[in-house]
Amino acid sequence: MTATSDIKVGVIGLGSIGTTHAKALRSVPGAHVIAFSGGSPETMAECGWPDAARLSPTDVIAHPDVDVVAICTPSDSHAALALQAAQAGRHALVEKPIALSTQDADALVQAQDTHGVVIAMVAQRRFEPEAAAIKALLDDGSLGRVRVASTQVHWTRDDAYYAAAPWRAAHPGGGSLMNQGVHNVDLLQWLCGPADEVTAQSATLAHDMEAEDTTVSTVRFASGALGTISTTTGAPPGTPATLTLHTSLGTVELGQGEITRWDVPGVTRPEFGDGVTSGASDPAAIGLVGHVSMWQEVFSAIRDRRPCTVDAHEAAHTVRLLCGIYDAAESGRRVTVGAGS
Repeated sequence: MTATSDIKVGVIGLGSIGTTHAKALRSVPGAHVIAFSGGSPETMAECGWPDAARLSPTDVIAHPDVDVVAICTPSDSHAALALQAAQAGRHALVEKPIALSTQDADALVQAQDTHGVVIAMVAQRRFEPEAAAIKALLDDGSLGRVRVASTQVHWTRDDAYYAAAPWRAAHPGGGSLMNQGVHNVDLLQWLCGPADEVTAQSATLAHDMEAEDTTVSTVRFASGALGTISTTTGAPPGTPATLTLHTSLGTVELGQGEITRWDVPGVTRPEFGDGVTSGASDPAAIGLVGHVSMWQEVFSAIRDRRPCTVDAHEAAHTVRLLCGIYDAAESGRRVTVGAGS
């Protein structure tokens, strides 16, 4: 497959996030959506793919011309569908989280390696230029060593949001940590390195549902740095998520698509254009830019026959941290976060 080869995509789950993927793929050179499940032909036509065939999820994966599937179904089905895709020789881009358990995440790592396919988790925030710039400066030592890090995802979701899709109220896939906080948790562990251990508390304070809508946790990273994570969907009117790094040389705060604080003497603040929009009060307001970048990375990995930068190995680190937080909250104990594969 060459750098200009067309890649045929099947979208599994044409709900709100599935339509985001379908629309984003219009801006990815060489992309062709040829099959989908869920939703309607009219919706897919509005996304720009009027000729895509509506099939069952299994038939989308089995379609002989599909190269890669976008898995945009409820969270509790992500791992099984990605495993099915790998076994069929299909690449997969899986919406967050890639799995709800460390066991399933490890199974996807093994499947990716065994079948020689790309299994990637949607982690579009890593591709925001601000986040990428901070990562590069951390890696080359320009920002010093992280000492304390924190992230807050203080959003709001009304009862209608949960009633519209019952899985959103289920534990653990619909909780404020696993569903809303996942992207900032992923950023935190990506920027600060893998986590060693966590403590946590969780509660359901704003909604009548099984899943938690509020969590607070502490993290000790392998580097020795300490961190805190706070998530909620019960904080009207909702504020953009933030991630703050206090390093040996200064302080940096990352908002959603913008650097909101830069206090590092002697280090030039990166400058970029307009940032991405926030889903603090409206989950449909996330925009397409991040998903376009995510698909470009997946296509590049497929064409170059190389690992994707957010493949199953990398995604498993985030799953382990998320599951460790839930384990710590449920047990009341400090939990060791395994290194895994």
